[in-house]
Amino acid sequence: MESVILDRHERINTSEIQARLEKATENGIDAGPGTLFPRDEISEFIDMMQVYEGAMYEISTKLEVLDSEFHVHFSHDPIHHMERRLKSVNSILGKLERRNLPLSTEAIRDNLFDVAGIRVICNYRDDVYSVANYLSSQSDIQVLRVKDYIKNPKQNGYRSLHVIYAVPVFLSTGEHYTPVEVQFRTIAMDYWASLEHALRYKSDLPDAKLSEHSQTLLDCARSLQNIETQMQNIHRDINGAPQQEEAPTSQAFDPKR
Repeated sequence: MESVILDRHERINTSEIQARLEKATENGIDAGPGTLFPRDEISEFIDMMQVYEGAMYEISTKLEVLDSEFHVHFSHDPIHHMERRLKSVNSILGKLERRNLPLSTEAIRDNLFDVAGIRVICNYRDDVYSVANYLSSQSDIQVLRVKDYIKNPKQNGYRSLHVIYAVPVFLSTGEHYTPVEVQFRTIAMDYWASLEHALRYKSDLPDAKLSEHSQTLLDCARSLQNIETQMQNIHRDINGAPQQEEAPTSQAFDPKR
């Protein structure tokens, strides 16, 4: 069964981006005064977003090829589905403002590594590490940062493997190594994270009820981890797919590599 790709954004609409940036230059963003985006950088911003989109599609294509190869060699599809998204203009400018960074294309390139993002939902924990490592070993890929929240879960129980890759995007001006954040997680991890996100950001529950549900979710995270381990062991016995337990290793970023 082929992996499903879900896009959380439509292809870049340059007119819409320009309109949003022009509005930012006139009114600032919600964070307050002094947040005007330079009007003379609007065209550069649009070009930059197209590069981020290209990098996102480069990575997702590589992931599709890896999934197909696993299917051929092991009769197993490690990737259940993928979700792609580009940060919105407001989200990018808001993040710069929260970090007290200047609103400029240079600040975005130098400080934001999650403008382009892909979420890869795998069937088992072995699949998470196998796919991440096979992707990392490709000659044109660089691994900029790794955060393994599977082996070291967050305090609230969140588990996922976060890897920031740099991939070349080829334009008329040459190749541009561009970061893409990829979050690898299992179906169970994604199921849990979706509910935790809704509880944290989309609910208006009283503090007492919020605390109660947070504790219940932490208990659920521990239970799911135990269940996943048991199911993983069964899967290993009946399937010959590669078994890996280590995350990729990050490298120093070399934009001219």
